[in-house]
Order: sequence, then structure tokens, then C-alpha cells
Amino acid sequence: MAIVDIGSNSVRLVVYSGATRAPSVIFNEKVMAGLGRGLAEEGRLPEDAQARALAALARFRTLSGHMGVARCRVVATAAVRDAGNGAAFLDEVRALGFSPEVLPGDEEARMAGLGVLSSILNADGLVGDLGGGSLELVDVGQGQVRRSVSLPLGVLRLDALLAKGEQGLVRAVRQAVEQAGFAGIGRDRAFYLVGGSWRALARLDMMFSGHPLPITHQHAMAPGRPAELESLLAGLDKARARAIPSLSSSRIPTIPAANLLLKALVAALKPRELVVSAYGIREGLLFHDLDPAERARDPLIEAAREAGTGLGRFAPHGDLLDRWIAPIFDDDPPAARLRLAACLLADIAWAAHPDFRAERGVDMALHGNWVGIDGPGRVMLAQALFANFGGGGAFSDLAPARICDEAALKRAFLWGLAMRLGQRLSGGVAAGLERSRLRIDGDALLLELPGGEEALFGEAVERRLRTLAGAMGLKARAAASL
Repeated sequence: MAIVDIGSNSVRLVVYSGATRAPSVIFNEKVMAGLGRGLAEEGRLPEDAQARALAALARFRTLSGHMGVARCRVVATAAVRDAGNGAAFLDEVRALGFSPEVLPGDEEARMAGLGVLSSILNADGLVGDLGGGSLELVDVGQGQVRRSVSLPLGVLRLDALLAKGEQGLVRAVRQAVEQAGFAGIGRDRAFYLVGGSWRALARLDMMFSGHPLPITHQHAMAPGRPAELESLLAGLDKARARAIPSLSSSRIPTIPAANLLLKALVAALKPRELVVSAYGIREGLLFHDLDPAERARDPLIEAAREAGTGLGRFAPHGDLLDRWIAPIFDDDPPAARLRLAACLLADIAWAAHPDFRAERGVDMALHGNWVGIDGPGRVMLAQALFANFGGGGAFSDLAPARICDEAALKRAFLWGLAMRLGQRLSGGVAAGLERSRLRIDGDALLLELPGGEEALFGEAVERRLRTLAGAMGLKARAAASL
């Protein structure tokens, strides 16, 4: 499946594969064509921007054919929608072999809202999708997209508003929000930031704050942060900004205006927090096409299950491993969900050199393309896999560990030791877990083995049982089941 997104600022091809609820991006390329540049003044797509966009689209058409893409959906948004010569441009796109569709403003907004709902569990608040030609505001909550509006506040239109000074932008934003009926409904709720300019702003915020985990998805900022970033951006060394990984140099010029818009929106909406979403319209289009049962699946669990299946040695048994260790923990549902994800990934590093399996597990947890998980959740996942793969030294010494509290790290550490015990007992296959049981019996951690298979309790298993029991403040005991 591929999506070609003809935006006001960029033209992009994204190719997806794998689990339908949590598809992997196997190719992603954008060209900053700037179709919306000057649209507010002239009402037309610039000729040079059209030529650049069409050259990129011709390449995308050829690439998608080479990749064997089964279905390619081509969507155009605000710039093409609003331009006087937009229809003629679409004729040129059709001549390349594409079948483009223009998303109406309310549909563009709805897809952005669905994209956030697909990737941030229990999202509740307003989505702000900042494109080149428009800003979509969407009210989301309880798994639903409620009302939405498309406003002519795209990043390529902001210079005209800022020509009257920052207060001119503030007045325009306040008036647009009030006329759309959005004043008040965002108060004390999350404001989800979608779009390349705001993701770039988040990367700069992480650089300025020394954030140890450079994952923008679900990165949170206080409402007052845009005001603080204003002075920091004014003194930003452009060479330093260009050196930031994954920060497109073509985005840098738009960041100050995008930040001023965000500052004005905070004043108008009064949100509780600002949360970045890496998912937007494209992922919303994919999510929209799923049946209700598929939509209801957990994206983190589905992605972890797919990764565990692809990288594990034997038939997948992560769900069984989770059920095997669950009786010794009293995890609430959010923690139990992370524990299951860890168990599904319990065999992903076996092909690495034994001395680096723990590091491989940590890297997968911290930097994997997961959604439905925030920064502290990634750290808990990393701690569990670090312990599962026998990591030496203290995981708490790693920089990302500081964004997770000590109690959560200790819990994840115990998950990892329990997973490590289960993997050693069973040899990495299901049979040993299916016929044994791990439970707490008074002051002891009891491993019950099936009659006739007591030989499974070898020296290595005994050591790991003692290690887990000691970490839990219990005695270790093994017995044959009746």
C-alpha cells in the first residue's frame, strides 16, 4: 500500500507493508515543492513549484511500480483545493498515471484526527494539523472524531499575517478559533501537534532541553514552552540546527512562524499540554479503511507481535510467556500491556553476538518505530529487554532511564528476569511453559514442574530462579506438580 500526499509545502510518497493495524514504513521520500507558496496573494500554484512537484510525482510513479505496490492512493490538500489552476495541475498528475483525489477541508481534518486516534491510545483533546496551506482543528475523544474545521492558517500563509506584527497573527488566530466555534472546547485538554513544521519544532525543543530520547511521537511540552522557544529560536545557530538528525533543512525557515502560530493557539485554546503526533492524514487514511475489529487492535501489541514473529527463533510464544509470568505480578492494565509487548519481543536479539544482545534489545525498545507508547513506556520496555537478555551493568546509568521513575524501572527489571527464567526453562519454545507454572507461595517463589520432567530444572534454571526470587525479596523453590 502506498500513499502519495500532494501537500501545500511538500509532495511525499510513503510505502507501507506488514500488519494492517500497525503497518511498517518501508519507503518514505518527500520533495519540498512549495505548491502553496504565494497562494494567498496570487491564488495560483506557482509554475516552478508545479514543475518540481510533477518531476517528483513521475519518480514516485516509477518507484511504486518497481516496488510492486498493490494499491496507491493519491490525495491533494489545501493548495490544490484552493488554487485557481488546481484542476489543470491535477490533469498533469493524471497524465502520469495517477488517479488523484482532492480532500475537502473537513475530510482532511477528519483524517488527521483519525491518524492521531490510531497512534495515541485514549487521545482526548484537539488535533492541530499544520500544513503549508491550512491548519485543521479536530476535536477527538473516546475513540471518535467529533467536529472539525479547516482554517487558512498554513505555514506558507503566515508571513502575510505576520507582516502586520505578531499581534496581527494573534488577533487572526483568536478570531478564526472563535468563528469556528472552537473557543473553550480545548481548555485543559491535550493539544496534539501534527505536521512537519511542528515535528521540527519538537526536535529543536528536545535539543534545547537535552532530552535523552529523540523520539518526537508523543513528546510532550508545557503550554508555556512556545513562548520560551521564541527567544531560543532567535539565537539559534543555523549550522547547529542543520546538524540535528532527521531535521530537514528545508523545514528550518518555517519553524519560527510555526512556533508563533502555536503560541497564539495556546493563548486562544488554553490547552493543558502539547503532545506531538508523528501520525496524521496519511495514517488516518489507512486507519479509516480498516474494519471495526481491526481498528480495535492495539497498535503496539500488533507491531511487537509482528517483530517477534519475524526475528524470533521458533514459533511465536510471547503471549504464552506473558501468561506464564503474569501470576507473580499485580500489574494494572497499562503496565500489563507493556509487559505483554516485552514478552512478544523476548527473542528478538538471539541472532546478535551474545555480548551485545542486551544492547540490541534496548535499541529496539527505545528506537523502534512503535506507536501507542510514550517515552517512559519505551524506557520500561528497554529495561525489561535489557534484563531479559542478561545486560551487565546498571540500566539506570543509561541517559534515557532518567525519564522513567524508579518504581517503574524496578517493575520492568523484574519482568525481564521472569522472562529470562521462562526462556531458559523452555529453551525458547512453548512446551516447557505450557506444562509448568510460576507462582508466589507465601514467602517463596515457586516453580512447579510436570511429573516426569523434573530434569528441566537444570543448574542454569536454578540460578535464574534464585536471581528472580532474590530481586523480589522471596526464597526460591521448585517442586514437581501433581
